[in-house]
Amino acid sequence: MSKKQILLEFFQARGKGPVEIGDLRAARDEIARRLGPARRTSLSYIASTLRAAGYDVRFEDRFSGPVIPEPYAVRLHGLLEFPHLARAELSLQRLDALFQEYRGAGDAAGMKWVRAVVRKGRLRARSLAANPRLQPAKRQEKQEIANWFQVWLETPELFADWLELRKSSEEFQSLFSGVRNQEE
Repeated sequence: MSKKQILLEFFQARGKGPVEIGDLRAARDEIARRLGPARRTSLSYIASTLRAAGYDVRFEDRFSGPVIPEPYAVRLHGLLEFPHLARAELSLQRLDALFQEYRGAGDAAGMKWVRAVVRKGRLRARSLAANPRLQPAKRQEKQEIANWFQVWLETPELFADWLELRKSSEEFQSLFSGVRNQEE
């Protein structure tokens, strides 16, 4: 029996109520009991599998995204991308435009969900920047992107001006001038 089958069977018996962190840990223990302790399963995998099966999973970490309700989910889907600096900039521009739209409409929930997506980007970029398996230049780039997300979270209204100043700085030019040419 696969991990996925065990998970779905385990939660089918419990019903479709909200799934909390304790439920995810209980499921992880059930997998270990049935498949052996050597078969480690991450909470992220369990959460993602259950979300795909239609469960309301109330768990977030750096690998799984926030659970965003409609109509926000469809508008935010696919906006968070940062394989390189240029795409990160475009992603933040799109997220900022949506944030400003929600702000103009007085939609606090929409603003909250945009901020949640940017926070997720910051966490993921920081995680990648700390990954020793990545090349040092790529790690440095991910740290730069994490910093961009942080600045946007702190001062979204100043971010565009700040980014232009940052990109024109000597430090940025010396660190990333070769990277910019490779992305285009």
